[in-house]
Amino acid sequence: MKSLQHCSNYYYNKPSADFAEKLCAVTGYTNMFMANSGAEANECAIKLARKYSYDKYGENRNKIVTLKNSFHGRTLATLSATGQEDLHNYFFPFVEGFVHIEANNTVELAEALGNDVCAVMLEYIQGEGGITPLTHEFVELVYMICAEKDILVIADEVQTGAGRTGKFLCGEWLSKKADITTMAKGLFGGLPAGVCLAGEKCANVFTVGNHGSTFGGNPIVMAGGSVVLDKVSNAEFLGEVVRKGEYICDFLTKLEEVALIDSAGLMFGITLKTKKSADVMKAALEKGLLVLTAKEKLRLLPPLTINYEELDKGLNILKEVLSA
Repeated sequence: MKSLQHCSNYYYNKPSADFAEKLCAVTGYTNMFMANSGAEANECAIKLARKYSYDKYGENRNKIVTLKNSFHGRTLATLSATGQEDLHNYFFPFVEGFVHIEANNTVELAEALGNDVCAVMLEYIQGEGGITPLTHEFVELVYMICAEKDILVIADEVQTGAGRTGKFLCGEWLSKKADITTMAKGLFGGLPAGVCLAGEKCANVFTVGNHGSTFGGNPIVMAGGSVVLDKVSNAEFLGEVVRKGEYICDFLTKLEEVALIDSAGLMFGITLKTKKSADVMKAALEKGLLVLTAKEKLRLLPPLTINYEELDKGLNILKEVLSA
């Protein structure tokens, strides 16, 4: 902080260069744009995909297919990409060029991917939309059709990335690497930043002036990101995320009120038998436990650094609330 608080992105700074080198080594991508949030990273991805298609095919190949119940941000473009009608009130008119289809519906997918589409944007596990994992069949079809038609795949890993599911990127569980991947949240340990990652296919699409950010690549944030990256990309650390997730699942499956658990690493969506998740969230808060909801499900996103003593304390509070 004493060395350099801010540097215009007209210039390189060492903390951002160090971070970029580390993140490219971990993910296998070649280029990145540094922003201030996940929404901004997704804005960058949308612009990148549209310019890639414009450069190759002209202006009429600009639609982006996203999934119903997806969540990609709260700016006008990312909200337009978000497939949740209840979030679309008040802010009309929305940005054109987004088509929403049902997640895991292979028929709708095949019908939607016409010659006017430049990209498919997806979360491998829908977070805000209900902790809904995409099926292997659906993801395979996305990548197959997109490869055939030169349609880009954008993976929004803002919530699932940085070790949340027990792999550094959730796509690793499916052996998939998107053309463009966005990250934020946990990658910076609470500091405000996001990144849009691109492979060689999209590496040179943007030229000077196409995109920018006053605070993107901020030296302090990037220095913090490097520390987090060293931790969460460590194989032993990621293995512990998986083990903690299994520990939580084992506990939850024994609770009478729990009907179904959708999970990956330390990301959980719990379907309850009789109670409403919003009521459980409120009751848990009153006892000092912070949980979330995702549609009708109870959502748990514990810190990846949580220890077993803290886990036991939180799980026992949840048990008490669910048993009441």
